[in-house]
Amino acid sequence: MPENRLQRLHDAGQSIWLDFIDRSILRNGDLARRIREDALTGMTSNPTIFEKALAEGHVYDDQLAAAPSGLTSMELFELVETTDVRDACDIFMPVYERTNGDDGYVSIEVSPGAANDTNATVAEAQRLWATVGRPNVMIKVPGTEEGAHAVRQLIASGINVNITLLFAIEAHRRVIEAYMTGLEDRLRVGKPIDRIASVASFFVSRVDTEVDKRLDALATSATGTQRDEILALRGKAAIANAQLAYKLFREEFSSPRWAPLKAAGARLQRPLWASTSSKNPAYRDVVYVEQLIGPDTVNTMPPATIDAFRDHGEVARTVDAAFTVAERTIAELGAVGVDLGDVTAKLLRDGLASFQKSFESLLSGLDKKSAALGREMASSR
Repeated sequence: MPENRLQRLHDAGQSIWLDFIDRSILRNGDLARRIREDALTGMTSNPTIFEKALAEGHVYDDQLAAAPSGLTSMELFELVETTDVRDACDIFMPVYERTNGDDGYVSIEVSPGAANDTNATVAEAQRLWATVGRPNVMIKVPGTEEGAHAVRQLIASGINVNITLLFAIEAHRRVIEAYMTGLEDRLRVGKPIDRIASVASFFVSRVDTEVDKRLDALATSATGTQRDEILALRGKAAIANAQLAYKLFREEFSSPRWAPLKAAGARLQRPLWASTSSKNPAYRDVVYVEQLIGPDTVNTMPPATIDAFRDHGEVARTVDAAFTVAERTIAELGAVGVDLGDVTAKLLRDGLASFQKSFESLLSGLDKKSAALGREMASSR
């Protein structure tokens, strides 16, 4: 049997996480099979994924029908999602134990409505942590300024955190700072830090989608060589941006500040590449995997991207092979009129809005499904 390319990717130092959750794969053995055969070592979920899972089929109907009466839509959703995440954590527990807590995590997200409220984020994260009740769950917190404040508090209290919707290098720097400060806060009061884990989810393909749109607009008013130079930058921003995030990661986690934390058992806050399916059919379908391979990284992929990489992905250490080229790409984008800071700020706003829309659609769908099952929902608490 030919060697599985996914196993080679894992051996190159990159953890492969599944960006998908569905009750059927938890119960029919498919997730366990993927762990065995595809070197899968973790899983991420978000409101959009749960919206699709709940809308399709009837696998959740029994739990919805048997749930306690008088729950709000939000409470019913939390019951469903924490059940799935807990079951997934149990399936990944052998990975968690085999790697001594370095891997085997399943992420669950706080509601997007809490993204700009530190106290609400902390309270919801603590509730989800306690409800799932597994050491290999990670609570996803949006990478806003308020989210970074929440990260510090959550890390200090011993909760694993996945910071999501990171697009900007400065936002990445902010959550690294929050992670280290949270660990320092914890050490200061004599608590252990060796079983706390965190990843920083840096989104990739969406950057190219937005930048390419702006490059196309700039090219319409340019001619000749200038137009060619503008169009030549299409499809380069996302990988360059992510590679520079990895450069920051390496710098910060080899700094004098990190040394005493490492000596106390602290784990690296690994960069996690998210949004790695190719949105442009003109681009190679595994480009956002192949160009970001390297040690101490995670790539969370939807099933189709995992299948594509298994079929034809190429493995080589790429994430830190061309920092100078990445820096030049970002500079060239600025020179032609693409403000990457404006791009990443827009993508964060759009990402929060998209998750909020999915969340609202999910709750509405739960209301309708509950009504069809003869349940009455509480309107509020």
